[in-house]
Amino acid sequence: MLFKMAKASLTDPQGSVADVIFKVVSEEKLRQVVQEREDQPLTYRQEVGQVMRRSYGRHYRRMLGVILKTLRHANATLVNATLAVRWPHIWGEGQVACASDASKFAVRGENLKSEWHVRYHGRGIMVYWHVERKSLAIYSQLKSPSSSEVASMMEGILRHETSMPIERHYVDTHGQSEMAFAFSHLLGFELLPRLKNLAHQKLSRPDAQTYPNLEPILSKPIDWALIQQQYDMLIQYAVALRVGRADAETILKRFTQTEVQHLTYRALAELGKVIKTIFLCQYLSSQTLRREIDEGLNIIENWNSTNDYLAYGRGGELAGRRLLDHELSMLVLQLLQNSLIYVNTLMLQQVLAKPYWFKRMTVADWWALTPLIYSHINPYGLFVLDLDQRIPLEATA
Repeated sequence: MLFKMAKASLTDPQGSVADVIFKVVSEEKLRQVVQEREDQPLTYRQEVGQVMRRSYGRHYRRMLGVILKTLRHANATLVNATLAVRWPHIWGEGQVACASDASKFAVRGENLKSEWHVRYHGRGIMVYWHVERKSLAIYSQLKSPSSSEVASMMEGILRHETSMPIERHYVDTHGQSEMAFAFSHLLGFELLPRLKNLAHQKLSRPDAQTYPNLEPILSKPIDWALIQQQYDMLIQYAVALRVGRADAETILKRFTQTEVQHLTYRALAELGKVIKTIFLCQYLSSQTLRREIDEGLNIIENWNSTNDYLAYGRGGELAGRRLLDHELSMLVLQLLQNSLIYVNTLMLQQVLAKPYWFKRMTVADWWALTPLIYSHINPYGLFVLDLDQRIPLEATA
Protein backbone atom coordinates (compact mmCIF):
# COMPACT_ATOMS: atom_id res chain seq x y z
CA MET A 1 0.00 0.00 0.00
CA LEU A 2 2.80 2.41 0.92
CA PHE A 3 4.54 1.67 -2.38
CA LYS A 4 1.38 2.34 -4.39
CA MET A 5 0.73 5.59 -2.49
CA ALA A 6 4.32 6.76 -2.98
CA LYS A 7 4.29 5.93 -6.69
CA ALA A 8 0.97 7.70 -7.22
CA SER A 9 2.24 10.78 -5.37
CA LEU A 10 5.37 10.95 -7.52
CA THR A 11 3.35 10.48 -10.67
CA ASP A 12 1.17 13.56 -9.96
CA PRO A 13 2.92 15.67 -7.27
CA GLN A 14 0.86 18.82 -7.78
CA GLY A 15 -2.06 20.17 -5.74
CA SER A 16 -3.10 18.31 -2.61
CA VAL A 17 -0.17 15.89 -2.83
CA ALA A 18 2.35 18.71 -2.45
CA ASP A 19 0.22 20.43 0.22
CA VAL A 20 -0.44 17.34 2.37
CA ILE A 21 1.91 14.42 1.71
CA PHE A 22 5.15 16.30 1.00
CA LYS A 23 4.76 18.19 4.32
CA VAL A 24 4.93 14.84 6.13
CA VAL A 25 7.31 12.88 3.85
CA SER A 26 9.69 14.59 1.49
CA GLU A 27 9.65 13.85 -2.24
CA GLU A 28 13.18 12.44 -2.00
CA LYS A 29 12.11 10.00 0.73
CA LEU A 30 9.25 8.77 -1.44
CA ARG A 31 11.61 8.24 -4.35
CA GLN A 32 13.82 6.14 -2.08
CA VAL A 33 10.81 4.04 -1.00
CA VAL A 34 9.80 3.42 -4.61
CA GLN A 35 13.35 2.60 -5.66
CA GLU A 36 13.82 0.21 -2.73
CA ARG A 37 10.58 -1.59 -3.54
CA GLU A 38 11.44 -1.94 -7.23
CA ASP A 39 14.90 -3.30 -6.38
CA GLN A 40 13.46 -5.97 -4.09
CA PRO A 41 12.79 -9.53 -5.33
CA LEU A 42 9.28 -10.88 -5.86
CA THR A 43 6.62 -10.22 -3.27
CA TYR A 44 5.38 -13.12 -1.20
CA ARG A 45 2.19 -13.42 -3.26
CA GLN A 46 4.08 -13.42 -6.54
CA GLU A 47 6.57 -15.93 -5.20
CA VAL A 48 3.78 -18.25 -4.03
CA GLY A 49 2.11 -17.93 -7.44
CA GLN A 50 5.27 -18.93 -9.24
CA VAL A 51 5.84 -21.90 -6.94
CA MET A 52 2.26 -23.07 -7.51
CA ARG A 53 2.62 -22.76 -11.28
CA ARG A 54 5.86 -24.74 -11.25
CA SER A 55 4.30 -27.38 -9.01
CA TYR A 56 1.23 -27.61 -11.25
CA GLY A 57 3.42 -27.88 -14.34
CA ARG A 58 5.41 -30.77 -12.86
CA HIS A 59 2.24 -32.52 -11.68
CA TYR A 60 0.57 -31.98 -15.07
CA ARG A 61 3.53 -33.43 -16.92
CA ARG A 62 3.60 -36.46 -14.62
CA MET A 63 -0.12 -37.08 -15.12
CA LEU A 64 -0.22 -36.37 -18.87
CA GLY A 65 0.89 -39.86 -19.88
CA VAL A 66 -1.90 -41.39 -17.80
CA ILE A 67 -4.43 -38.93 -19.24
CA LEU A 68 -3.44 -39.77 -22.83
CA LYS A 69 -3.65 -43.50 -22.16
CA THR A 70 -7.08 -43.03 -20.57
CA LEU A 71 -8.32 -41.01 -23.55
CA ARG A 72 -7.20 -43.68 -26.01
CA HIS A 73 -8.98 -46.31 -23.93
CA ALA A 74 -12.09 -44.11 -23.73
CA ASN A 75 -12.14 -43.69 -27.52
CA ALA A 76 -11.78 -47.43 -28.08
CA THR A 77 -14.54 -48.15 -25.53
CA LEU A 78 -16.85 -45.62 -27.19
CA VAL A 79 -16.21 -47.09 -30.64
CA ASN A 80 -16.98 -50.60 -29.36
CA ALA A 81 -20.15 -49.34 -27.67
CA THR A 82 -21.32 -47.67 -30.89
CA LEU A 83 -20.64 -50.81 -32.91
CA ALA A 84 -22.64 -52.81 -30.34
CA VAL A 85 -25.77 -50.61 -30.42
CA ARG A 86 -26.03 -50.34 -34.19
CA TRP A 87 -29.03 -51.97 -35.80
CA PRO A 88 -27.87 -54.11 -38.75
CA HIS A 89 -30.98 -53.44 -40.82
CA ILE A 90 -30.15 -49.71 -40.73
CA TRP A 91 -26.36 -49.55 -40.75
CA GLY A 92 -25.55 -52.89 -42.36
CA GLU A 93 -23.74 -55.91 -41.03
CA GLY A 94 -20.40 -55.78 -39.24
CA GLN A 95 -18.02 -53.24 -40.70
CA VAL A 96 -14.59 -54.48 -41.82
CA ALA A 97 -13.40 -51.48 -43.86
CA CYS A 98 -11.96 -48.11 -42.95
CA ALA A 99 -10.19 -45.19 -44.60
CA SER A 100 -7.27 -43.05 -43.53
CA ASP A 101 -5.98 -39.60 -44.39
CA ALA A 102 -4.21 -36.68 -42.75
CA SER A 103 -5.46 -33.19 -41.91
CA LYS A 104 -3.28 -30.20 -41.11
CA PHE A 105 -3.57 -28.24 -37.85
CA ALA A 106 -1.80 -24.98 -37.13
CA VAL A 107 0.44 -24.92 -34.06
CA ARG A 108 1.99 -22.15 -32.01
CA GLY A 109 5.79 -22.15 -31.99
CA GLU A 110 8.00 -25.06 -32.99
CA ASN A 111 8.53 -28.64 -31.87
CA LEU A 112 9.94 -31.87 -33.27
CA LYS A 113 6.98 -32.48 -35.61
CA SER A 114 5.87 -29.02 -36.72
CA GLU A 115 7.08 -28.09 -40.20
CA TRP A 116 6.20 -25.81 -43.07
CA HIS A 117 3.61 -27.54 -45.24
CA VAL A 118 4.03 -26.82 -48.95
CA ARG A 119 0.47 -27.71 -49.94
CA TYR A 120 -1.21 -25.69 -47.15
CA HIS A 121 1.31 -22.80 -47.22
CA GLY A 122 1.83 -22.65 -43.49
CA ARG A 123 3.56 -24.17 -40.50
CA GLY A 124 1.73 -26.89 -38.68
CA ILE A 125 1.41 -30.51 -37.72
CA MET A 126 -0.55 -33.35 -39.30
CA VAL A 127 -3.13 -35.54 -37.59
CA TYR A 128 -3.61 -38.88 -39.32
CA TRP A 129 -7.12 -40.29 -38.85
CA HIS A 130 -8.43 -43.83 -39.33
CA VAL A 131 -12.21 -43.66 -39.87
CA GLU A 132 -14.52 -46.61 -40.55
CA ARG A 133 -17.32 -46.64 -43.12
CA LYS A 134 -19.91 -45.18 -40.73
CA SER A 135 -17.71 -42.29 -39.57
CA LEU A 136 -16.22 -43.61 -36.31
CA ALA A 137 -12.57 -42.68 -35.78
CA ILE A 138 -10.88 -45.85 -34.54
CA TYR A 139 -7.38 -44.36 -34.28
CA SER A 140 -5.52 -41.05 -34.52
CA GLN A 141 -1.86 -40.10 -34.45
CA LEU A 142 0.38 -37.06 -34.82
CA LYS A 143 2.83 -36.88 -37.70
CA SER A 144 5.05 -34.28 -39.31
CA PRO A 145 4.12 -33.08 -42.83
CA SER A 146 7.20 -34.77 -44.32
CA SER A 147 6.77 -38.17 -42.62
CA SER A 148 5.50 -41.23 -44.45
CA GLU A 149 1.74 -41.64 -44.77
CA VAL A 150 2.34 -45.30 -45.55
CA ALA A 151 3.89 -45.81 -42.10
CA SER A 152 1.03 -43.94 -40.41
CA MET A 153 -1.51 -46.02 -42.32
CA MET A 154 0.03 -49.30 -41.11
CA GLU A 155 0.47 -48.08 -37.52
CA GLY A 156 -3.21 -47.20 -37.21
CA ILE A 157 -4.35 -50.57 -38.51
CA LEU A 158 -2.01 -52.45 -36.18
CA ARG A 159 -2.35 -50.33 -33.02
CA HIS A 160 -6.04 -49.45 -32.78
CA GLU A 161 -7.58 -50.95 -29.65
CA THR A 162 -11.13 -51.44 -30.89
CA SER A 163 -12.88 -54.74 -31.54
CA MET A 164 -13.35 -53.92 -35.23
CA PRO A 165 -11.47 -56.21 -37.65
CA ILE A 166 -9.99 -54.40 -40.65
CA GLU A 167 -10.01 -56.34 -43.91
CA ARG A 168 -10.19 -53.49 -46.44
CA HIS A 169 -8.47 -50.13 -46.19
CA TYR A 170 -8.92 -47.04 -48.39
CA VAL A 171 -6.17 -44.46 -48.89
CA ASP A 172 -5.33 -41.73 -51.36
CA THR A 173 -2.29 -41.75 -53.64
CA HIS A 174 0.10 -40.64 -50.86
CA GLY A 175 -0.89 -43.58 -48.65
CA GLN A 176 0.21 -46.31 -51.04
CA SER A 177 3.51 -47.67 -52.36
CA GLU A 178 4.97 -51.01 -53.34
CA MET A 179 6.09 -51.46 -49.71
CA ALA A 180 2.54 -50.72 -48.53
CA PHE A 181 1.04 -53.32 -50.89
CA ALA A 182 3.58 -55.91 -49.75
CA PHE A 183 3.01 -55.35 -46.03
CA SER A 184 -0.77 -55.17 -46.43
CA HIS A 185 -0.69 -58.62 -48.02
CA LEU A 186 1.58 -60.01 -45.29
CA LEU A 187 -0.54 -58.44 -42.52
CA GLY A 188 -3.81 -59.76 -43.90
CA PHE A 189 -5.77 -56.75 -45.24
CA GLU A 190 -6.50 -55.34 -48.70
CA LEU A 191 -5.00 -51.96 -49.54
CA LEU A 192 -7.38 -50.02 -51.81
CA PRO A 193 -5.91 -46.68 -52.92
CA ARG A 194 -7.48 -44.01 -55.09
CA LEU A 195 -4.82 -43.31 -57.73
CA LYS A 196 -4.74 -39.87 -59.32
CA ASN A 197 -1.93 -40.78 -61.74
CA LEU A 198 -3.56 -43.93 -63.04
CA ALA A 199 -2.44 -43.33 -66.64
CA HIS A 200 1.20 -43.58 -65.57
CA GLN A 201 0.89 -46.86 -63.66
CA LYS A 202 2.61 -50.01 -64.94
CA LEU A 203 1.61 -53.65 -64.72
CA SER A 204 4.35 -56.11 -63.78
CA ARG A 205 4.85 -59.11 -66.04
CA PRO A 206 4.26 -62.50 -64.43
CA ASP A 207 7.01 -63.99 -66.63
CA ALA A 208 9.23 -63.20 -69.60
CA GLN A 209 6.47 -63.90 -72.10
CA THR A 210 5.50 -61.06 -74.45
CA TYR A 211 1.98 -59.63 -74.65
CA PRO A 212 1.80 -57.49 -77.82
CA ASN A 213 -1.40 -55.63 -76.90
CA LEU A 214 -0.16 -54.74 -73.41
CA GLU A 215 3.49 -53.87 -74.07
CA PRO A 216 3.10 -50.07 -73.48
CA ILE A 217 1.88 -50.62 -69.92
CA LEU A 218 4.06 -53.58 -68.91
CA SER A 219 7.26 -53.44 -66.88
CA LYS A 220 9.93 -56.01 -66.03
CA PRO A 221 8.99 -59.60 -65.02
CA ILE A 222 8.52 -60.41 -61.33
CA ASP A 223 11.51 -62.02 -59.63
CA TRP A 224 9.65 -64.93 -58.04
CA ALA A 225 12.88 -66.63 -56.98
CA LEU A 226 13.90 -63.64 -54.85
CA ILE A 227 10.52 -63.60 -53.09
CA GLN A 228 10.84 -67.31 -52.33
CA GLN A 229 14.44 -66.89 -51.12
CA GLN A 230 13.57 -64.03 -48.72
CA TYR A 231 10.18 -65.40 -47.64
CA ASP A 232 11.29 -66.13 -44.06
CA MET A 233 12.66 -62.60 -43.63
CA LEU A 234 9.44 -61.09 -44.99
CA ILE A 235 7.45 -63.03 -42.40
CA GLN A 236 9.84 -61.92 -39.64
CA TYR A 237 9.32 -58.24 -40.47
CA ALA A 238 5.55 -58.69 -40.68
CA VAL A 239 5.46 -60.45 -37.31
CA ALA A 240 7.65 -57.73 -35.75
CA LEU A 241 5.11 -55.14 -36.92
CA ARG A 242 2.14 -57.18 -35.75
CA VAL A 243 3.41 -57.79 -32.20
CA GLY A 244 4.81 -54.28 -31.77
CA ARG A 245 8.51 -55.14 -31.69
CA ALA A 246 9.12 -52.51 -34.41
CA ASP A 247 7.16 -49.59 -35.83
CA ALA A 248 6.41 -49.17 -39.51
CA GLU A 249 8.25 -45.87 -39.94
CA THR A 250 11.50 -47.28 -38.55
CA ILE A 251 11.40 -50.26 -40.91
CA LEU A 252 10.56 -48.15 -43.95
CA LYS A 253 13.28 -45.59 -43.17
CA ARG A 254 15.86 -48.33 -42.72
CA PHE A 255 15.23 -49.65 -46.21
CA THR A 256 14.41 -46.56 -48.22
CA GLN A 257 17.21 -44.33 -46.89
CA THR A 258 20.22 -46.64 -46.52
CA GLU A 259 19.62 -50.11 -47.89
CA VAL A 260 17.66 -49.88 -51.13
CA GLN A 261 19.69 -52.82 -52.49
CA HIS A 262 19.03 -54.99 -49.44
CA LEU A 263 17.74 -58.39 -50.58
CA THR A 264 14.77 -58.24 -48.20
CA TYR A 265 13.85 -54.76 -49.43
CA ARG A 266 14.04 -55.93 -53.04
CA ALA A 267 11.90 -58.96 -52.20
CA LEU A 268 9.30 -56.70 -50.55
CA ALA A 269 9.30 -54.50 -53.64
CA GLU A 270 8.76 -57.52 -55.89
CA LEU A 271 5.90 -58.78 -53.72
CA GLY A 272 4.41 -55.28 -53.70
CA LYS A 273 4.50 -55.19 -57.50
CA VAL A 274 2.57 -58.47 -57.62
CA ILE A 275 -0.18 -57.24 -55.27
CA LYS A 276 -0.34 -53.83 -56.92
CA THR A 277 -0.69 -55.38 -60.39
CA ILE A 278 -3.61 -57.49 -59.18
CA PHE A 279 -5.22 -54.42 -57.63
CA LEU A 280 -4.77 -52.32 -60.79
CA CYS A 281 -6.49 -54.98 -62.87
CA GLN A 282 -9.42 -55.04 -60.44
CA TYR A 283 -9.51 -51.23 -60.20
CA LEU A 284 -9.66 -50.81 -63.98
CA SER A 285 -12.29 -53.48 -64.52
CA SER A 286 -14.67 -52.75 -61.62
CA GLN A 287 -16.67 -49.54 -61.41
CA THR A 288 -18.16 -50.84 -58.15
CA LEU A 289 -14.70 -50.98 -56.57
CA ARG A 290 -13.84 -47.45 -57.70
CA ARG A 291 -17.10 -46.14 -56.22
CA GLU A 292 -16.48 -48.02 -52.97
CA ILE A 293 -13.04 -46.41 -52.61
CA ASP A 294 -14.41 -42.94 -53.38
CA GLU A 295 -17.19 -43.35 -50.83
CA GLY A 296 -14.74 -44.48 -48.17
CA LEU A 297 -12.44 -41.51 -48.72
CA ASN A 298 -15.35 -39.07 -48.82
CA ILE A 299 -16.13 -40.12 -45.24
CA ILE A 300 -12.68 -38.84 -44.23
CA GLU A 301 -13.48 -35.48 -45.87
CA ASN A 302 -16.71 -35.29 -43.89
CA TRP A 303 -14.77 -36.09 -40.70
CA ASN A 304 -12.31 -33.27 -41.43
CA SER A 305 -15.13 -30.80 -42.05
CA THR A 306 -16.54 -31.69 -38.62
CA ASN A 307 -13.09 -31.01 -37.15
CA ASP A 308 -13.25 -27.49 -38.54
CA TYR A 309 -16.76 -26.98 -37.15
CA LEU A 310 -16.05 -28.17 -33.60
CA ALA A 311 -12.42 -27.06 -33.16
CA TYR A 312 -13.14 -23.46 -34.14
CA GLY A 313 -11.14 -21.77 -31.35
CA ARG A 314 -8.09 -19.83 -32.58
CA GLY A 315 -8.80 -20.98 -36.11
CA GLY A 316 -8.38 -24.63 -35.16
CA GLU A 317 -4.88 -24.10 -33.78
CA LEU A 318 -3.61 -26.78 -31.39
CA ALA A 319 -2.80 -25.31 -27.99
CA GLY A 320 0.65 -25.46 -26.44
CA ARG A 321 4.05 -26.23 -27.89
CA ARG A 322 4.73 -29.69 -26.48
CA LEU A 323 3.85 -32.74 -28.54
CA LEU A 324 2.00 -34.27 -25.62
CA ASP A 325 -0.25 -31.20 -25.43
CA HIS A 326 -1.01 -31.57 -29.13
CA GLU A 327 -1.77 -35.25 -28.68
CA LEU A 328 -4.12 -34.36 -25.83
CA SER A 329 -6.03 -31.92 -28.06
CA MET A 330 -6.20 -34.52 -30.83
CA LEU A 331 -7.59 -37.26 -28.57
CA VAL A 332 -10.13 -34.93 -26.95
CA LEU A 333 -11.37 -33.87 -30.40
CA GLN A 334 -11.61 -37.53 -31.45
CA LEU A 335 -13.56 -38.36 -28.28
CA LEU A 336 -15.91 -35.42 -28.82
CA GLN A 337 -16.72 -36.42 -32.41
CA ASN A 338 -17.09 -40.10 -31.55
CA SER A 339 -19.50 -39.10 -28.76
CA LEU A 340 -21.47 -37.04 -31.26
CA ILE A 341 -21.69 -40.08 -33.55
CA TYR A 342 -22.82 -42.32 -30.70
CA VAL A 343 -25.67 -39.98 -29.71
CA ASN A 344 -26.65 -39.38 -33.35
CA THR A 345 -26.73 -43.14 -33.97
CA LEU A 346 -29.20 -43.65 -31.13
CA MET A 347 -31.29 -40.65 -32.18
CA LEU A 348 -31.53 -41.81 -35.80
CA GLN A 349 -32.43 -45.33 -34.71
CA GLN A 350 -35.13 -43.93 -32.45
CA VAL A 351 -36.65 -42.03 -35.37
CA LEU A 352 -36.37 -44.93 -37.84
CA ALA A 353 -37.91 -47.31 -35.31
CA LYS A 354 -41.23 -45.70 -36.23
CA PRO A 355 -42.75 -47.45 -39.29
CA TYR A 356 -43.89 -44.15 -40.81
CA TRP A 357 -40.35 -42.78 -41.15
CA PHE A 358 -38.80 -46.13 -41.99
CA LYS A 359 -41.15 -46.61 -44.96
CA ARG A 360 -40.41 -43.12 -46.27
CA MET A 361 -36.72 -43.93 -46.72
CA THR A 362 -35.70 -44.33 -50.36
CA VAL A 363 -32.64 -46.07 -51.77
CA ALA A 364 -30.88 -42.71 -52.04
CA ASP A 365 -31.78 -41.92 -48.42
CA TRP A 366 -30.26 -45.18 -47.18
CA TRP A 367 -27.17 -44.57 -49.28
CA ALA A 368 -26.68 -41.07 -47.81
CA LEU A 369 -27.54 -41.93 -44.20
CA THR A 370 -24.68 -41.04 -41.83
CA PRO A 371 -24.45 -40.41 -38.08
CA LEU A 372 -21.80 -37.71 -38.61
CA ILE A 373 -24.19 -34.75 -38.76
CA TYR A 374 -23.79 -31.55 -36.76
CA SER A 375 -26.30 -28.99 -38.08
CA HIS A 376 -28.27 -29.49 -34.84
CA ILE A 377 -25.20 -28.76 -32.70
CA ASN A 378 -24.43 -25.30 -31.31
CA PRO A 379 -20.67 -25.11 -30.61
CA TYR A 380 -20.87 -21.67 -28.98
CA GLY A 381 -22.01 -20.44 -25.58
CA LEU A 382 -22.11 -21.86 -22.07
CA PHE A 383 -22.85 -25.55 -21.57
CA VAL A 384 -23.84 -26.82 -18.15
CA LEU A 385 -22.99 -30.48 -17.53
CA ASP A 386 -25.57 -32.25 -15.40
CA LEU A 387 -24.58 -35.87 -14.72
CA ASP A 388 -27.93 -36.53 -13.02
CA GLN A 389 -29.84 -36.17 -16.30
CA ARG A 390 -29.58 -38.36 -19.37
CA ILE A 391 -30.92 -38.19 -22.89
CA PRO A 392 -33.91 -40.59 -23.03
CA LEU A 393 -32.34 -42.98 -25.55
CA GLU A 394 -31.73 -46.09 -23.44
CA ALA A 395 -34.76 -47.85 -24.93
CA THR A 396 -33.09 -47.93 -28.34
CA ALA A 397 -29.65 -49.03 -27.15
